[in-house]
Amino acid sequence: MRKGILTIAVVGLLTTGGLTACGDDSGSGPADSAKTPKIGVILPDSKSSARWETADRRFLEEAFKTAGVQYDIQNAQNDKTAFQTIADQMITSGVTALMIVNLDSGTGKAVLDKAKSQGVATIDYDRLTLGGSAQYYVSFDNETVGKLQGEGLVKCLTDQGAKNPVVAYLNGSPTDNNATLFKNGYDSVLKPKFDAKEYVKGPEDAVPAWDNAQAATIFEQQLTKASGKIDGVLAANDGLGNAAISILKKNKLNGKVPVTGQDASTEGLQNILLGDQCMTVYKAVREEAKAASDLAIALAKGEKKETGQTVKDPEGGRDVPSVLLTPKAIYKENIKDVIADGYVTKEEVCAGTYAKLCADAGIS
Repeated sequence: MRKGILTIAVVGLLTTGGLTACGDDSGSGPADSAKTPKIGVILPDSKSSARWETADRRFLEEAFKTAGVQYDIQNAQNDKTAFQTIADQMITSGVTALMIVNLDSGTGKAVLDKAKSQGVATIDYDRLTLGGSAQYYVSFDNETVGKLQGEGLVKCLTDQGAKNPVVAYLNGSPTDNNATLFKNGYDSVLKPKFDAKEYVKGPEDAVPAWDNAQAATIFEQQLTKASGKIDGVLAANDGLGNAAISILKKNKLNGKVPVTGQDASTEGLQNILLGDQCMTVYKAVREEAKAASDLAIALAKGEKKETGQTVKDPEGGRDVPSVLLTPKAIYKENIKDVIADGYVTKEEVCAGTYAKLCADAGIS
């Protein structure tokens, strides 16, 4: 996939790009322009990350309301049967474009293929459905997300003066292609450290369905397996990071063992302020939702936009027209950037005992 595309440039391309009224390269034609445009969105859950309900739903709703199109946003709550049922109901209700965040590629492919057979245009949102038939894919450069995490952990270990640190991995769900991309990214930074004997590869596990409760159990087992000798944790998102931190707290190791994250959640930012988490990765969901909604609105009206980018589906072998936005590493000194962008509020992050920590971090 192509890297280094500036977020503003990509969104601008979608905003100003020409529209055509014909089908796309995938062979799935656009919605019938005679139909009333209506967009369906299926979100994955509300437990793995707060972003799906607090950010994605909010920003997608804003975009659809501004455009004056009908929409239906539902959450499958990590239930594959519910995911398929919601999709069936949306197709039956007459959606002209369907946007999904798959729970796994098998379920996602079945939904996308059915939509295609019914003449409904489709978009993979945030996660690519391997072997799927979505006409577009909108996400972040997820290998860059992982690279930022790897670089962040190296920075935090270096700042601590760690020597030959043992690094544990808490990877994301094995059914999520993004988790593979994140790992590719942080491996690109950390594997050379392991190979050079500068770092020691500790326990590594994938966390099914990004489940935070399972992550805590898994990390406790990792810590036991390592006889308490874990010096850094590459956690693939803030939820998994917080799970690891909860176990480190039990062992009075929080703040001593750097932990990474992703999503710039309120909880993750507060953990950074406390010194229990070393960094997170901010993904400007407002811009992701804007890019995806622009494409969905065009498709729902029977139009097509050019993205100027493609991502190779390694399973299906096709080049999927894509928009990949640029993520940003967040440390204590630039938490204010996430607040300034409107992703979270100062009131949420700096409530109660966090007020002084925010003031010390320059959040005014």
